[in-house]
Amino acid sequence: QLQFVESGGGLVQPGGSLRLSCAASGFTLDYYAIGWFRQAPGKEREGVSCIGSSDGSTYYADSVKGRFTISRDNAKKMAYLQMNNLKVEDTAVYYCKIFSSWGQGTQVAVSS
Repeated sequence: QLQFVESGGGLVQPGGSLRLSCAASGFTLDYYAIGWFRQAPGKEREGVSCIGSSDGSTYYADSVKGRFTISRDNAKKMAYLQMNNLKVEDTAVYYCKIFSSWGQGTQVAVSS
């Protein structure tokens, strides 16, 4: 099972920014696509963004397009999700997924 840990969540006001990190260890990150998902209270887990392994192609859910940016640094075995102009509806636990493995999640709360 792939090992990695998310961090960077927190409480922020609407319009604020956060950067989530996904730190991998024990395997070569280069070979894998990386996805960010989120699950809000009472809702199903949904895909937010993903980045390819080879060409670095990216995908964003319509709800975050233009506000979130996914990136990766294979040398550092890190993946990031830069979240700008956060909205109340972005409140959720955010998860990193690599292959079939999930991280433990990091809580993002957007509230005034």
